[in-house]
Amino acid sequence: MSRDYPATIVPVDHVEPVPRRVRAVLGGETVLDTTRALYVWEWPSYPQYYVPLADVLAGVLVPEDVSESTSRGELEVHALSVGTTYKPAGARVLRTSPVDGLSGTVKLVWTALDAWYEEDERVFVHPRNPYTRVDALRSQRHVRIARDGVVLAETRAPVLLFETGLPTRYYVPRTDVDWTRLEPSSTETACPYKGTTSSYWSARIDGRLHRDIAWCYDFPTHEVLAIAGMPAFYNERTDITVDGVRLERPHTHFSLGRDDD
Repeated sequence: MSRDYPATIVPVDHVEPVPRRVRAVLGGETVLDTTRALYVWEWPSYPQYYVPLADVLAGVLVPEDVSESTSRGELEVHALSVGTTYKPAGARVLRTSPVDGLSGTVKLVWTALDAWYEEDERVFVHPRNPYTRVDALRSQRHVRIARDGVVLAETRAPVLLFETGLPTRYYVPRTDVDWTRLEPSSTETACPYKGTTSSYWSARIDGRLHRDIAWCYDFPTHEVLAIAGMPAFYNERTDITVDGVRLERPHTHFSLGRDDD
């Protein structure tokens, strides 16, 4: 399961060069290797990669005789084929475009590929927005997290994670969590800025199960290594007090939890 994250709003069809080497792998083969990728905002929240046709492995693109009309031009739908691996509708080829710099490019559908890399670092979910910043800072602030009047965690050694477009997240040492209230969940999510979660937990309070209320990254990206192994709780669905001040619950796309048990 993956989730999209809000970011700085950028105009649709805005184009910028990607300053990083971009690679994509399918069926054990590197089918894309380029230092000439472009960020293209098909919608405002985050960009897609468009790359020169010449930087895609020869023979991978298979025409499907279908096209899509967009503001960027007529996109020719192609399948991706590598050995015994075949991904229908895995690419969109743009021969000519009214948008400067996009003629002769192709967009490989993110989910059609097995893995994506910027330089030698794997990227998850979608390309990272260059206007999104994520910082993980150790702190001595007093953080108390509760639900329905029951304290789930309390610490004076949190890591505060600041991510553009989202409320501050408070990651808590495991020793400061009341594990008698939490039950493991099989949910897994991924974030292009933090990596893939290793654990989710639900909270059972007075016989009611508040599903997937907390999560953890055991192996986050190196930019946020400080949160490794530390649970965090949704601000949207818990009551968080910081240095004695109760925070208002923010309203985001995470506000609606599965609290129906």
